[in-house]
Amino acid sequence: MNITKENIDALNAVVKVDIVAEDYQTKVAGILEDYRKKSDIPGFRKGHVPMGMVKKQYGKSVMIDEVNKLLQESLNKYLTEEKLDILGNPLPRIQDDFSWDTESFSFEFELGLAPEFTVDLSAKKKITQYNIVADDALIEKEVENLQSRYGKMNAVDVATETSNITGTFVNEEKEINKKSTIALADLKGKVNLKKFVGAKVGDVIELKTKGLFSDDHKLEGTLGLSHDDIHGLDIKVSLTIEEVTETELAELDKELFDKLFADGSVSTVSELKDKIREDAEKQFLTQGDQQLLNSVTEYLVENTKFDLPSAFLQKWLATAGEKPMTEEEAAAEFSKSEKGLRYQLIEGKVMKDNDIKLDYAELVDYAKGFIRTQMAQFGNMNPEEKELDDIAARILGNQDEAKRLQEQLVSHKLLTFYKENITFKTKEISYEGFIKEVYK
Repeated sequence: MNITKENIDALNAVVKVDIVAEDYQTKVAGILEDYRKKSDIPGFRKGHVPMGMVKKQYGKSVMIDEVNKLLQESLNKYLTEEKLDILGNPLPRIQDDFSWDTESFSFEFELGLAPEFTVDLSAKKKITQYNIVADDALIEKEVENLQSRYGKMNAVDVATETSNITGTFVNEEKEINKKSTIALADLKGKVNLKKFVGAKVGDVIELKTKGLFSDDHKLEGTLGLSHDDIHGLDIKVSLTIEEVTETELAELDKELFDKLFADGSVSTVSELKDKIREDAEKQFLTQGDQQLLNSVTEYLVENTKFDLPSAFLQKWLATAGEKPMTEEEAAAEFSKSEKGLRYQLIEGKVMKDNDIKLDYAELVDYAKGFIRTQMAQFGNMNPEEKELDDIAARILGNQDEAKRLQEQLVSHKLLTFYKENITFKTKEISYEGFIKEVYK
């Protein structure tokens, strides 16, 4: 057997694999002999079928199987030993004059090679790192939300802008018949709100689902539909009002503080606000970190220049899936995935150049930390180590979950590295300001 590589250019190569009879004949002969021993053909004793008959019946198919196995094994071994960094998979070249009716074979494969490039972390235009703070307006709003959540519901005769409405939502065509309670403060737009103000028990109100709430999740729960059913839903529903209430806010006193914090850590309004601020800014830190990672990713993709074997990758995409693509479809798919591929290469380069590694023990510890946080939310503050180990093993035994956690851990490691090695422009901003500035 002989394997050679010809470089077409810096990003494309052709590997040629020559296989001769000596490379596969011994294996084929052994398999045919095994077939002969096991064959049970009328007119012959078992194990005494003439080899000529076995070869005639099975010889060619066995030879083809063994040559293909040898071809794949030798090609994979060659790519590994030569440390070729390829994109996609090798593509076999079609040979019009190829025939299995010979003893020697020659196969050719096209390769798309990963580009050589450097990653410059010294951003010329500084990337913004947001320090998101909980301002007084946000704190006051959250205090009022807590008072409302633990407040008392009082029935009233006529609905106002601050009322809660309980009633049955109906749409016969979609088989909707759901009793729900909505807060008028959650409605979107003055037109919807106007329909309710002044309404009484027994009134029937016609509503359009499109634009009823600013949050689809509220519509989902209100109508008792799934997320898929809610998407793009534009129908009319009737609401028969059964109860109109107003929320009497809970007093900011020890009774409320003890309900919120059973450990007695909060005993004054000032301490409550400090706690809200602390918890909010922990959540903001996570959002800020994600935004920072997104910004670094965008910067690196835009400012790290290198070519890709685009023609090869489009050809590979056309054949890689279960359903073959046309040239136009493959070109469109490549266009959609090119940015992700570029960052994948940049990410790999950063990790390789800076010895950022990920081992299984780290992944297990990360999974256990994730599990510990989840359990704490349900009141289990001190789970046993064995319990954590068992749950982590189950989660990591699921390929999709393991991949998701691995990607999260890689992102965490890269973000830590970027924070230590890139100089950012820091900007303090309120949460509302952050949302407007980043997601405008």
